[in-house]
Amino acid sequence: MNGLQPSARRLSWAVARVVVPLCAFQLLTAQDLDLAEKLYRSGERAYHARSYAEAFETWNQLLQAAPRSAFSAQALIRMARYHIEVEKKPDAAMPLLERLKTEHIKSPVAAEAMLLRGEILAQRARKPADMKEAIAEFNRVVDLYTDNPAVAGAQYQLGLAFRDQSQWGRALQSFLECYRLDPLSPFAPKALLKAAEVLDLQGDLPGCLRLLERLRERLPNTPEAQEAGWRIAVRVKWRLQKTPLKTEGPWPAGKAPKWVNTPTLLAWNADGDLYIYEDGLDRAVILRKAEASPVGIPVKGAKAMVVPPSGIPWFITKGGLVKEDGLPLALAGNAPSGGMVDRWGTVWVGDRKVAALTLLGADGQNRTLPSPTTNAMAPMPNGGVAQASDANRDVKFLDAAGQPQVWIPYGKGLPGVYRSVLALGSDSLGHVAAIVEGGEFDGVVLWGPDGSVLRQASWRQLGLSGKFVAITIDRNGGLILADRSNDLLLRLN
Repeated sequence: MNGLQPSARRLSWAVARVVVPLCAFQLLTAQDLDLAEKLYRSGERAYHARSYAEAFETWNQLLQAAPRSAFSAQALIRMARYHIEVEKKPDAAMPLLERLKTEHIKSPVAAEAMLLRGEILAQRARKPADMKEAIAEFNRVVDLYTDNPAVAGAQYQLGLAFRDQSQWGRALQSFLECYRLDPLSPFAPKALLKAAEVLDLQGDLPGCLRLLERLRERLPNTPEAQEAGWRIAVRVKWRLQKTPLKTEGPWPAGKAPKWVNTPTLLAWNADGDLYIYEDGLDRAVILRKAEASPVGIPVKGAKAMVVPPSGIPWFITKGGLVKEDGLPLALAGNAPSGGMVDRWGTVWVGDRKVAALTLLGADGQNRTLPSPTTNAMAPMPNGGVAQASDANRDVKFLDAAGQPQVWIPYGKGLPGVYRSVLALGSDSLGHVAAIVEGGEFDGVVLWGPDGSVLRQASWRQLGLSGKFVAITIDRNGGLILADRSNDLLLRLN
């Protein structure tokens, strides 16, 4: 090496420094590998004993002693899952998942890491267009790890992502492929349930019902099979049977008269509990198993109520959106008429006077969408909203990007034209109910996902009188009405 030029000597020395560790890595002894396994097992023991600090310290020793071993890959995925499942801090898992993806790309565990990374990226998304990076990660799992169990999960997640982007055909293909890959995986019943809903969004009701029945027959002991049962029953009831609406009387049955005080707003949570805003008391109550109890903070003059995943209702007033801290967030106008929170955590707010929808993002980024003035709103299962506009004299079903998918002129399919929509309600199957008044028709109407009239009845036909100001749909397909003047709820069936 003495005959080399100085620059050449420096390069030779650099190469030598790189080559030695590589050779050392290639010559790992059985004793080294045994130590790696012992460190991993020791960390596992501590983890199962919930001595998480000890487990992390041991696994970090493993990562330093044998960074490229298979046991290091296992330690990285366990540490990442701890941040996701125990700490509920998925962002803390990302560096570990990225390291696993980079350093252990050939390991079967890398497929699981990419799947988890894609799920975190999907959770970060705040609108359908933000799903591109997550979709790319799911596709890598499918392309690189053909026989890995994580592929079924990746196909399921691709189905969800394409559904959120209103790409029904690609969503259906991914859900069905998930089921085909492993009919016994935890993702299989979820995929069949979602595939059936996509068929309904495409207008294929017979295909939707057949797939729900297949789910019940092939995976009968799953929660999804139970879910499929009521979805079938409600669809058959509303779309195939022709039974007219009738009044069942005060709801819930057996409640004492005036158990609510001036109910004006209704909203459901994910568990099927009903929230009722009582205008006379400036508060909301939650109705759980026929028992009502106050929930959330007192709010005066609420014009709309939405329920986020936390289960603590938010209120929309003239002063803005009021969350748990009681501090209103400003809106585009001061005449709010309805709202909903979408799956991205964004709150949509309509206004009677401002020709725009206000979108308040969970990330603090707020924007507006051009829109006619709004008289009532309700959430749609595709991530968008049903919107009624007296100024335009129509009801529109918007997708998650705010684009109209269904247009219903006031009075279409009814005995006469009405002038105003007082309230809208919806369910997770795409049915939309309305309280309408003025002109030639005062009463209720129920539309299917395609905008066709499924049921309609005037107040006279129902034998009802009162000041009905809110409507919603329960899991059994009943219409729940809030009667402000008589302090009660009524059910139509």
